[in-house]
Amino acid sequence: MRETPRPQGTAGDTGSELPQRRPGRAFAHTTGASGSGTPHRSDGRPPHTPRGARHTGPAVRPGTTPPVPGRTALLVSVVSGLLALFALTTWQIAAGGPLRGLDERTGRALVGHGPARLTELLADLGNTQVALPVLGCAIVWSLVRGARREPFTAALTMTAVPLLVVPLKDWIARPGPLTDATGYYPSGHAATAAVAYGAAALLLAPYVRRSWMMPVAAVLLTAATGIGLVLRGYHWPLDVLGSWFLCGLLLLPLVLSRRSRRRSSSRTPSC
Repeated sequence: MRETPRPQGTAGDTGSELPQRRPGRAFAHTTGASGSGTPHRSDGRPPHTPRGARHTGPAVRPGTTPPVPGRTALLVSVVSGLLALFALTTWQIAAGGPLRGLDERTGRALVGHGPARLTELLADLGNTQVALPVLGCAIVWSLVRGARREPFTAALTMTAVPLLVVPLKDWIARPGPLTDATGYYPSGHAATAAVAYGAAALLLAPYVRRSWMMPVAAVLLTAATGIGLVLRGYHWPLDVLGSWFLCGLLLLPLVLSRRSRRRSSSRTPSC
């Protein structure tokens, strides 16, 4: 008696046959229909990105620096602040405003204080015979070390001091604390000290180990000059402050030139 063969794939079948795929259905963890090798794709569509890679952010090209909006805003704020302070001081002195009266009362109260020899020495720091050789040595040293733009900018800045200060002195014609002679605002000695020592510090800072010491030394020398000028009665306090506001504007191009050179040198690959 012949046995009737049972159909394959029934519940009672204990054989090793695998279940058959249904047409048109995707099978998990298998290659795509076109054999692309991508494990979770069920069709043969090409990927949208090269080699199936997905970019998570914008590409950064080597050698480029992302823009810093805050840096421009800070520069505009500094320039605007210095211009406003210089304009306010000049207007008060020229028009005889309340600040001029307060300035003259303060100046008269300060004249003669401190050791005479020390205050005279401090005031002499603003003489061209003292300040210009310091700047000249810094310019020569910077040129020897290979800098070109910064020494030229420093020399132009120092040249601009008398071109701006002398006409202002003649126009405002302010008398001095201990004399009736005019031409005391703004202070030429304070301006000479600020530009000479400030520019020298900016030129020498890249070549010293502790670069922050150079600007600190320039600020101390400039402040000492102004203190000596006021205590000796050579200038009113606002004569000195007005010069500092003006010279802060004059030194800004040199500050920007030095920062630009420092950023470019940091992007240059080392050999």
